[in-house]
Amino acid sequence: MKIIETERLILREFLPSDDIDFFRMDADSRVHRYLGNTPTTSIEQSREIIANIRQQYVTNGIGRWATIEKSSGQFIGWSGLKFITEEENNHVHYYDVGYRLVPAYWGKGYATETCKAWLEHGFTTMDLKEIIGCAHEENIASRRALEKSGLTFVEKFIWKDITCDWLKITREKWEVLNRKV
Repeated sequence: MKIIETERLILREFLPSDDIDFFRMDADSRVHRYLGNTPTTSIEQSREIIANIRQQYVTNGIGRWATIEKSSGQFIGWSGLKFITEEENNHVHYYDVGYRLVPAYWGKGYATETCKAWLEHGFTTMDLKEIIGCAHEENIASRRALEKSGLTFVEKFIWKDITCDWLKITREKWEVLNRKV
């Protein structure tokens, strides 16, 4: 199984056995506050989502991965790159960096840690030219994690009747930010 390790986390492909942990996270209304308020309502939905994510690995070579806290071995959410194939904000066929965490793990820097790991993977392993990040305009913590990782605000846009912030980073900017002195 493919994995990426950070200082505190293990990022790995989703497995069908992650269904219960995924459901517990995605059924929490706090998690969906900035996502259109549509929490998952059944374990079957979680299984379908995981199956869809696993198909993205086959179709696109990448997708969201389970995020595991090293010290406890606990599933704390997901993170990763997703190849967007449907038009969003007048863009199509781009890579989006994202994360979703269990509320008990909010405010601990995990979103930034995963974002930085995925940017490195995207630019060094996948040889991407740019990576996009989006956040609900009121989700200041998510936008801050993207900005701490090096993404820059570009514009506001509407996603499913929600005003969101569109951010991006190019490989050139990432290389400058991560240049070893």
